[in-house]
Amino acid sequence: MAASLGMVVSLLLMLIPLPPFLLDMFLSLNITTALLILIIGLYTTHSLEFAIFPTVLLATTLFRLSLNVASTRLILLNGETGPMAAGKVIDAFGQFVVGGVIWWAS
Repeated sequence: MAASLGMVVSLLLMLIPLPPFLLDMFLSLNITTALLILIIGLYTTHSLEFAIFPTVLLATTLFRLSLNVASTRLILLNGETGPMAAGKVIDAFGQFVVGGVIWWAS
């Protein structure tokens, strides 16, 4: 029942606009879950120890797709308010990738 509720929540993320702090929490949860899956996958010695991997991969992919849609919606709706329009996680990742250089401000 919890898995089906999680799928419904993932689909609702695509439809309902999220506040930036909630999107930050979900993105942090997604990054943590991805690292956890990676660590579990690296430390399994037999393939049957992590037999639920395809299902987990499908569920996390759906969750990540929902977060991509939600973050794109926030950026398009609130982009004129500045770099923090879609939350602190997206801003921090953007600063890391660009190297702290804001090229459009010059």
